[in-house]
Amino acid sequence: MSQVPDSRRAILELLKRSGTLTISQLADSLQLTGEGVRQHLLQLQQEGLVEAKGKSSGDRPRTGRPATYYQLTVAGEHRFPKRYDVLAMALIDAMTDEFGAEAAKNVMARVTDKLVHTDEPKVGGLSLEERIEVMKNWYGAGDQYMEVESVDGDYRMIERNCPFINVAMQRPALCSVSINSLTRLLGVRVTREESFQHGFGRCVFHVHTQEPVESDKWEFTLEES
Repeated sequence: MSQVPDSRRAILELLKRSGTLTISQLADSLQLTGEGVRQHLLQLQQEGLVEAKGKSSGDRPRTGRPATYYQLTVAGEHRFPKRYDVLAMALIDAMTDEFGAEAAKNVMARVTDKLVHTDEPKVGGLSLEERIEVMKNWYGAGDQYMEVESVDGDYRMIERNCPFINVAMQRPALCSVSINSLTRLLGVRVTREESFQHGFGRCVFHVHTQEPVESDKWEFTLEES
């Protein structure tokens, strides 16, 4: 939450602790004017972190205009520490221990199938260059940390903000999902020539333009260590 100004951060923290609050309640707690809180809430709503809702069903009846309550959105909830990485690693390890490494590979292949099925409509009928432009936003719309460069007729997709960094650093096999998905969605072989795991501070996906593949015939492969 370091990128959120102090007053807005305080509003998010209060909503996190209380669930829902009115402008008046927020103003009293923060010792701000109602208009000041309103302006902060407007900005937080524009950023998709807070949403307004009607009167809480648990409140006592009151006369006059019903109070508007505010609460965190799902995006707002993600501004607070989560431990998805711990759960993900525990699931990967439990699956491998219980069913073996081949089963874990098969599950990653199924995950790849699902991701490809979801994103194929976005790239169908497009040229390779157009597909790459679409896939720049694969990790998130408007990804500011993904760039593409052309090198000797091929392309390099450079990602500096891995959304799975905690899990990927501990269980690098998971990155095979990204490599296989990109291969199938771009329609050419993709390899990784730099990675966070090897201390580069980024992942560089090499798009081999002269090595076409057929998505429905591509066999999932684990990235070599």
